Amino acid sequence: MSLLEGRTALVTGAGSGIGAAVARRLAADGAKVHAVDIARDRVAALADEHPGVVPVECDLSDLDAVDRLPADVDVLVNNAGRQHVSPLQDFDPDTFSQILRIMLEAPFRLIRRTLPHMYGRDWGRVINISSAHGLRASPFKSAYVSAKHGLEGLSKVTALEGAPHGVTSNCINPAYVRTPLVEAQIADQARTHGIGEDEVIEKIMLTPVAVKRLIEPDEVAELAAVLWGPASASITGSSLSQDGGWTAR
Repeated sequence: MSLLEGRTALVTGAGSGIGAAVARRLAADGAKVHAVDIARDRVAALADEHPGVVPVECDLSDLDAVDRLPADVDVLVNNAGRQHVSPLQDFDPDTFSQILRIMLEAPFRLIRRTLPHMYGRDWGRVINISSAHGLRASPFKSAYVSAKHGLEGLSKVTALEGAPHGVTSNCINPAYVRTPLVEAQIADQARTHGIGEDEVIEKIMLTPVAVKRLIEPDEVAELAAVLWGPASASITGSSLSQDGGWTAR
């Protein structure tokens, strides 16, 4: 019997990068996976490759649409995000609000919707893909850093409330992962700082880390698998750094 046979998972931002890697890993462990993404073609392609993956198109900035997503979920992975790089005085307020809806309000609503099912089964796993920026700050990323810090707090409250019901909640905090989001961020940073993209990777992204490379999405998925695995019952309220030594400084 597979580890997650009979369990259902929901992964946001599942069309690429970390979300796609986590969805594949959940399916490999036997879960039925609702793969949620704003781009249906990407999650449809994932479903074609992996039986048990169900593609779901949803714009997480539309909170009414979030409230229509499946609620009978045993493993919830809040992963979707977007980035915008700008000095505070120039940061578009609508963009700031949209990022917080996607990265903080949508996770809150999904946790709120799925907890009754988890409580009813005396088992559940909430895995929040945070960031080193959930523990540290960088200039020009006010919305992203604010959302990730908020997600850290939400995860801890979920851990405390869920503990009597067999539900755990944790954050994973990677440094820069080789994803489309990071690739777009490299271009944004190059424009903001007036430097080349290679310099962004070397002089900005990898400067604070001891391990001088980008993280691969499958590495994050393997850490996530620990949090739904057989040794996960007492891992809760934690922020698991996968940051190449960034937060050791």
